[in-house]
Amino acid sequence: MSLFRTPQIVLFTRDIERAVTFYSALGFEEAFRTPEVGTPIHVDLVLDDYRIGLAAESSTRHDHGLDPVAVGQRAAVILWTDDVRAGHARLIELGAKPIKAPAPWLDHLLIAWVEDLDGHLVQVVQAVRPS
Repeated sequence: MSLFRTPQIVLFTRDIERAVTFYSALGFEEAFRTPEVGTPIHVDLVLDDYRIGLAAESSTRHDHGLDPVAVGQRAAVILWTDDVRAGHARLIELGAKPIKAPAPWLDHLLIAWVEDLDGHLVQVVQAVRPS
C-alpha cells in the first residue's frame, strides 16, 4: 500500500479568475473553490481523472510564507487529443501564446506547445501511426 494518493499539480497565478476561465474553456470543470463567494484564492479543476489546482500567488505568499513563481516555464500541463492541430488552434484562440507548432516527435506522436496566460507550458499530444 502506498503512503501517497491522488496526486495533483498546483499552478501559481497572478490572476486566478482569468486562469479559471482559460482552463474551464478547455473542458476542465470546477471541483473546489475557496472562498466560495468572492475572489477565490484557490480553485481545483478536473478533466477526466486529471486534477489541477490554481493558487493565487499573493495568497500563497501571505498564507503559507512561500515565495512562488507565477510566470515562466516551470511545469507543463499535458493534454491528450485526437486532433493536435485543432487543439493547438483552440488554445491560441483562448489567448495562449504559441511556442511550437504541431510537429512529429519520436515515431508515434504529434505534439504542439503553447504558454497559458500565466506563462505555464501546455503541450497538446496526439498518438499517430508510425510512418
